[in-house]
Amino acid sequence: MQKIIRIGTRESELALWQANKVRKELEELGYQTQIVPIKSTGDIILDKPLYELGITGIFTKNLDIAMLNGDIDIAVHSMKDVPTVLPEGIVQVAVLKRANHNDVLVLKDTEEFMGQKEGTIATGSLRRKAQWLNRYPTHNVVDLRGNVNTRLEKVDANEWNGAVFAAAGLERLGKRPQGAISLSWMVPAPAQGAIMVTVLDEDTFSKDACEQINDRDTETCTTIEREFLNRLEGGCTAPIGALAYINEVEKEINFKGVLLSRDGSKKIEISKKVPLGRHKFLAKDCATHIIEKGGKLIMLEDEGIEKEFSIYSTKKLSEIQKKLLPTTVSTEDSDFIKIRFNRIAPKVIKKEIENVVITSKNGVEAILHNFTKEELQFKNIYCVGRRTKKLIEQRIGKVTHVEKNAKKLAEYLAGFLKIEEVTYFCSNLRLDTLTAILNANDIKVNEVEAYKTTYSSVKVDSKVNGVLFYSPSTVESYMEKNEPNKVAFCIGETTAKEAQKYFEEVQVAKLPTVESVLELVNLHFAKK
Repeated sequence: MQKIIRIGTRESELALWQANKVRKELEELGYQTQIVPIKSTGDIILDKPLYELGITGIFTKNLDIAMLNGDIDIAVHSMKDVPTVLPEGIVQVAVLKRANHNDVLVLKDTEEFMGQKEGTIATGSLRRKAQWLNRYPTHNVVDLRGNVNTRLEKVDANEWNGAVFAAAGLERLGKRPQGAISLSWMVPAPAQGAIMVTVLDEDTFSKDACEQINDRDTETCTTIEREFLNRLEGGCTAPIGALAYINEVEKEINFKGVLLSRDGSKKIEISKKVPLGRHKFLAKDCATHIIEKGGKLIMLEDEGIEKEFSIYSTKKLSEIQKKLLPTTVSTEDSDFIKIRFNRIAPKVIKKEIENVVITSKNGVEAILHNFTKEELQFKNIYCVGRRTKKLIEQRIGKVTHVEKNAKKLAEYLAGFLKIEEVTYFCSNLRLDTLTAILNANDIKVNEVEAYKTTYSSVKVDSKVNGVLFYSPSTVESYMEKNEPNKVAFCIGETTAKEAQKYFEEVQVAKLPTVESVLELVNLHFAKK
């Protein structure tokens, strides 16, 4: 006698419709089936928004338990309700052909309110609420829970302008109102409009049966959407939308993803097309884009994590620079080194200097503190750093060559040029890297102490997680009063090399700018 496949489902009208859809397709293939209704937590608790319940798989958990207990053989779900990671032993076996993926607005009266300042719409979805408020920031959004029938009744009973529903649910039950408006601008939930079937991995009979009703195109698209969701580590508590679809004419997959803050004030989105069959990394690439643009920080801020990460900058930050960091990062700063310009003897620049080396903006400022641009007779200027180069060319003259650190500049001078002597405008505190390399290659270095650097270290609180360094001197100054038990964020390789003498974890900015160091902090914090 053939095994009867017991189909587990929630008890709502829509869930039963979906279960019977699966039942019909299996019976057309010759299998015997039985519907087994199971009540879910999401159906029981109707007085709280979904994101406040804090239960993973709120509409699927009880079905999973029933399957693991042997009470059902397969489970039928609205795919958008299923967690991206299934319980151990349970696998996705089929996805039915997708229905309408859009959200729709069921109107109470007319759509005129959408062009007005005031308006009230209802939804129990954080994603729909955030997207609505992003588009209509002055409107009010109220919570709406219950099955399709209950929600439609509440729209009639309340003085709202309308409510947002999934088009597929209304259409499957034949209850889409005639005047409902399709919200094509609203990015749907990952896998919205699709029906998923799960089964025990060891149940080969049910797996063989259900694999025959799987729609490959829908499976491909929903897999991309759910991987995108999984990589963002979002669920019911994060406003995330994703849609992938196949363009048969162009033979490509189009994807659109979005992440918003809960109040809709912040939005990061991504659109991408790839050839069909070359979409393996599509979800990963799009999720990475969202994260790198600050998506993880938006989610953390919405979770209400207060000042969980603390940094100390060894250089005063401007208010604009501080705003580049998330509100969840507390910031303290002070100047760990003080600069005083020295008097440079006039005889130093009386004649034209063939080769000048400047390794910092302080060196430029010190020279100009003593002499005007017209007094300076520099034939070739070699410098370190893009910003130093920019300052030199604005206020002194053309730069012959620039490198990103002193070591590379010394190697360039020693290896590619036939020079015998350089004049190096430097500080009293400096690394001997440049001079040592040049001397080793028989190049004479005339050191002109253009400015004086003094340490101004302060004791940093033990609760600080990371310290920002902008020169080897700031590292040395910090070490006078502090322990290296934090993350060191460094502006460049030379600074990082000094930090590595003391700190276990040292990170180097991509560009030698304060903003790049702050970006480094953002990326580090987003991974936590």
